Amino acid sequence: MAQRPQRPSSEKDALSREVDAALDGINLQELDLQGRAPRKGGAAASGMVRGVVQGFSGEDVIIELGPLDQGVIKKTEFDELPTVGATFEFTKHGMEDGLHLLSLKETKVLAAWDELALGARVEARVSGQNTGGLELRIGPLPAFMPASQVGLGREDDLHRYIGQTLECEVVELDSGKRRVVLSRRRVLESLRDESRKQLTGALSAGQLVTGKVTRVEPFGAFVDIGGGVEALLHVSNISRKRVSSAAEALKAGDQVRAMILEIKEGGKRIGIGTKQLEADPWDELAQRIAPGQVITGKIVRVMDFGAFLELLPGIEGLLHVSQVSKERVRRAQDVLKVGAELAVRVQTVDAQQKRISLSRFDERGALIGSEDSVEGAVIQEVLERQRGTKAQTNLGSLFKKALGDKQS
Repeated sequence: MAQRPQRPSSEKDALSREVDAALDGINLQELDLQGRAPRKGGAAASGMVRGVVQGFSGEDVIIELGPLDQGVIKKTEFDELPTVGATFEFTKHGMEDGLHLLSLKETKVLAAWDELALGARVEARVSGQNTGGLELRIGPLPAFMPASQVGLGREDDLHRYIGQTLECEVVELDSGKRRVVLSRRRVLESLRDESRKQLTGALSAGQLVTGKVTRVEPFGAFVDIGGGVEALLHVSNISRKRVSSAAEALKAGDQVRAMILEIKEGGKRIGIGTKQLEADPWDELAQRIAPGQVITGKIVRVMDFGAFLELLPGIEGLLHVSQVSKERVRRAQDVLKVGAELAVRVQTVDAQQKRISLSRFDERGALIGSEDSVEGAVIQEVLERQRGTKAQTNLGSLFKKALGDKQS
C-alpha cells in the first residue's frame, strides 16, 4: 500500500485533543459489539480457542472444545446455520451451567483489527451521534468520527448522517483503548484535490473565467470558478481605480468575469484579476493630462517621502516632499492627510512607466493658490498676449487687475 503524506504533528495533536474531549465520559471498552454492556462473566479474557460443532439445543449450538470440555453459542452469531463437524475459532466469555459461553463476534473484531491500518480507506455505517461527533461501525468494529472530520466545512446537523454508510480514512488506531478514529473530511479533501487537478489542468494564465464570490476578506475575494475550485481575486487586481478593501467593490454571491493571472502549487493557488479586463486609463493619458497642467487631486496615500494623489480614476501622481511647501518639510505626514484635495501642477508624465510627478509650485516657484501665484499668472498672461499668442489687451488694466486681486 502506498504511503500517504504524513500529517503535521500539530494537526495530529489537535485531532487527538478533540477526540479525547468528544469521548469524555464514554468508555468504548465497556460496550460490546452491539453497543450494550458486556455479558455477566466479563469480557474475553482467555483469547481464542478452536472448536467443532457437535450439535444443537434450541437456539444454541453445542461446541466441543476438547475432551470433556464443551461450550455453547447462539445460532444468531453465525452468518448461516453451521453443519455438525464444522470447525470455527471462538472467544470465551465466562461459564454457565458447566459450559463455556462462546462468541464469534470477538473473532470478527480481531480479524477486523488485523485488516485496519492508518491511512486506509474503509466504509463505515453511522450508528449514532454524541456531542462530539458520530459513532460508526466498520463491520463488527465500533469507531468514532469527530464533528470536525465529518465534512469539508462546519456540520451543524450531524443527526442526518445516522444510518448512512460513509467512505472514511482511518486516522487513529488504539487497540488498547479499542478506539478507531475515522475522518470523512480527509476523503473529501482528496477527492477535491483530484478534481482540482483535473480542472486546473485545462486552465492557463490569460484565460478568461466566470465565477461566483464565495467570501470576502479585506485583502481580496475568493471566487468559485467551477467544480469547487476557488481562486483569489486580490484587492490590488479588482479595479483600475483604487480599492482599499475588497468589501468596497464585492460581496458574497456576486458573479464576476476575470482573467487568470497565475496558477501555483498544482492549482492549489490560483490568482485572478478583473481590472485586467478594464481599459487602461494610461493608454489615453496624453489626451487628458500634460506637463504644466494644474489639476486638483485627492490624497490616497502618504509616505515619508511624499504623497500619492488620484488625479483621475486609475491615475495617480507623486507629490514629493520637496514640492509640498516653501518651508522645509521633513515628512509629508506632518502636513498632508489622506482624503484631502490639493491643486497641483503636473511636472512630468511617463506613460510607459506609469509615473507622474507633481508639485504645489507654479512655474515661477510660487505656491499654487497663493497671492504670488495669482499675480504671476496675470503677468504671464500679459507677456503671452504681447507675444501675440492671445488677443491684444491693455497692459495697465491687467496690472490693475493683479493689484486688485492681491488687495482683495
